Order: sequence, then C-alpha cells, then structure tokens
Amino acid sequence: MQQAVTTEPAGDPGDRVLTVPNALSVLRLIGVPVLLWLLLIEHADGWAFALLIVSGLTDFLDGKLARLLDQSSRLGALLDPFVDRLYLVATVLGLLVRGILPWPFVVILLARDAILTVTLAIYRRRDLPPPEVIYLGKAATFALMSALPWLLAGEMDWGAAGFGRAFGWALLLWGTAAYVWTGLLYVGKAVAVARAIPAVGPASGEPIK
Repeated sequence: MQQAVTTEPAGDPGDRVLTVPNALSVLRLIGVPVLLWLLLIEHADGWAFALLIVSGLTDFLDGKLARLLDQSSRLGALLDPFVDRLYLVATVLGLLVRGILPWPFVVILLARDAILTVTLAIYRRRDLPPPEVIYLGKAATFALMSALPWLLAGEMDWGAAGFGRAFGWALLLWGTAAYVWTGLLYVGKAVAVARAIPAVGPASGEPIK
C-alpha cells in the first residue's frame, strides 16, 4: 500500500538570517567601534583608512552576493542601510572631533538624516512602506563614504596626501550637494503622501478625520 507523502511548506526566503550578505553586514557593524577607537584613541589613521576602504568594499559585495546567491532577506534589507548610516555618522563625528571635517558639513549631513527619519512617521501612520530609494541618493551616499577616507588620507604623512585632500574635498562637496537635493525630494514625496492619503488610526484601522 502506497504511503501518503507529506511535505512541509517551504519557509519564506525573506525570513532567512544566516546568509553571507548578513554576515558581511554584521562584520561591518562590529567595525564601527573599532573605527572610532582607531580614529579617536590610537590616532592610527592608516588603519582607520584601511578599515573604511574594506567597509566600502564589503558594502558593495553584500548587495552583489545577495543577488548572485539569491540570499536577499528582510533582515538584510534593514541591516545594510542601518550599518551604512552608522558608518557615515561615526566617521563624520570622528573626523569632526579630529578637526578634519568642518562642523557645517556635519550639521547639514546629520540634519538631513534626522529630518528624513521624522518623515517616515507619515508612511507608518498610513500603513505604507518607506519610499522607494532614489538612486541619486545612493550615489551621494557612496560619494560621501568615499570622501571621508580620502580626507583622512590627506592628513597622513605620505606622498599622496595632497591628492587625498583634493580628491576627498571634491567628493565631499558633490556628495553633500546631491545628499541635500535627494533629501528635499524625499521630503516632497512625504508631503505629497500626507496630502493625498489620510492617516489610519492605530487601533480601529479607520482613517483619521
């Protein structure tokens, strides 16, 4: 007599935690306090520069590997941009304390992220996902994350210090301008959503009048 074969439903691939891209993101997260220690305690600028370069490469790799290995996950979608922002904030504050980065740039960059964090409440109150990524914003973040190690390199005692300083400032100016512009675009999207879609009450699920 043939036995019935039962199969368990496959788990949602988006719920995976133990993936290569997530492991890279966790390693980058561990690198944040190490970076601050190198910058502010040891003043080991060469090692800090190397760590920032490695972080940038692994940031590039985890997205590529997620697609190549089909290992995209909800955790990765949250963890990767969180680590990006943490690196940006930590590096900006570290260079500010060291006197390498002028404070107006720090205020602009941190204020932009703080304002966009507030606008996310507009989407949550309407039970909507966050806005789609503007690729110019990703390019701006990449430019800023590239500018910071080169600004640090410009302070080091080596032959390419002049190039590092000039290249870092060029990337910083372009990246900051694009970062602010895309921030304004995100705010415009949030305002349009707030005007077009009524907020939903947290308990009843009914629109707030």
